[in-house]
Amino acid sequence: MGSSAAQSQSTLEVKLKALQCHFTWDFDNSRSKLVRLKEKLEDIGTEEGNSWLGHISNLQGYIHYQLGSTEDARRFFSGAAEAFRRSRNSDSDEGPWLLVNYGNLAWLHFHLGEQAESQTYLSKVDTLLNKYPSPSQDELHPEIYAEKAWTLMKFGRDKKLLVADYFQRAIRMQPDMVEWNTSHVIALINAYKYSDTPVEEEIMEKLKMAKEQDPENLYLAVYDLEQRAKKGERIADEARELARKVLRNPVSSYSGMKVLLWVYRSYISFDEAIDLAEEALKKHPDERFLKSCAAICYRWRIVEKSDSRLNKSKTDRAVSLHKEVISLYPQTSSSLLNKIDLANIYAKSYNGVAEAEKIYQELLEMDLEPAEEQMIYHYYANYLFYDRKDPHRSEEYHMKAAKIQEQSHFQNFSIQLLKKIIKTNTTQRRREIEEFLANLGGKS
Repeated sequence: MGSSAAQSQSTLEVKLKALQCHFTWDFDNSRSKLVRLKEKLEDIGTEEGNSWLGHISNLQGYIHYQLGSTEDARRFFSGAAEAFRRSRNSDSDEGPWLLVNYGNLAWLHFHLGEQAESQTYLSKVDTLLNKYPSPSQDELHPEIYAEKAWTLMKFGRDKKLLVADYFQRAIRMQPDMVEWNTSHVIALINAYKYSDTPVEEEIMEKLKMAKEQDPENLYLAVYDLEQRAKKGERIADEARELARKVLRNPVSSYSGMKVLLWVYRSYISFDEAIDLAEEALKKHPDERFLKSCAAICYRWRIVEKSDSRLNKSKTDRAVSLHKEVISLYPQTSSSLLNKIDLANIYAKSYNGVAEAEKIYQELLEMDLEPAEEQMIYHYYANYLFYDRKDPHRSEEYHMKAAKIQEQSHFQNFSIQLLKKIIKTNTTQRRREIEEFLANLGGKS
């Protein structure tokens, strides 16, 4: 490459880095995270009328590029442009909703060595920004804020403050976008996902307003039901009525089915959750998302509500569903949790401990990313303690989980548990654990 060509490429790269798109946003690009996210996006489905189809395709394009499939990336980015045109019902083929998409295409062509095409999309971004300037001079265009917020939602709850901020900025500048407001409220409630207490009154007010603006959104309706249940309201009849509506809707992870099953599990019964999942699966027997939902319901029933009344047919159904789900989500990062669930189901079933141990040993021998390894150690430690009644080895694996330098729920749980063991003096290796925690470098 000549000096002028190299200079031209360098100038182009500087301009590309100034774009707002998936290639310049700060994401967790670990392979395991991207693979799991790809499968989750597939489960949303491609039903017409889903206002996020363009955003889904944009993110899928970026994920496929990062996973090494440039042709799939190109296909998804092209599909995103078409999905945006349909969802915006615009007379024009182009609009500010394509700013992120054109940025992605500029980067894709650059990575493929197609500088002229990359420059073309850079120019398209400039044209759009000139034609549709942001309503607020010192801020990004609301379309960019909304897409950035929706995308960050998919990368975990640790981004919740940024997600809320970006949605608020987008909504303030363009308050008529109902789906932005709906997703903003869902993001706010998701931050309390594992809390037994209801969200703050301010968020409940936002939820009420979002329901009024978006009355057909059953995901919002289920969230409203759950929050009222947390306050002590009796919601069983409403939940069953809502289930009829969810069952009539197209299958999608955005349908509200998974959250509704959680409401059934938490406030009605484990068995009714199973019945609802099976009813949905009967209507759509080939949908892997519903098979996954049903498998989760059986796992809740067997692992969390272990009792002598559990019949063998339920255990057999749980095992067969989990084996099927493992084959339907074959990528390592997705199948790990399903294999752990299968092991725990075996551990709770009659004469199943040998099968559980076999699965765990296979998982422990796999070549995994540190975060995945940490997760396996965490679950194996719990299995050793509760199912094998082996606290000594359980402590060993909690130390292994804590030692891996990945800040996570699993690491924190293991550290807190080891501290508790020291305080209650229930172990012969107290000094060893004390020294281990001291050597963790300030984490103890």
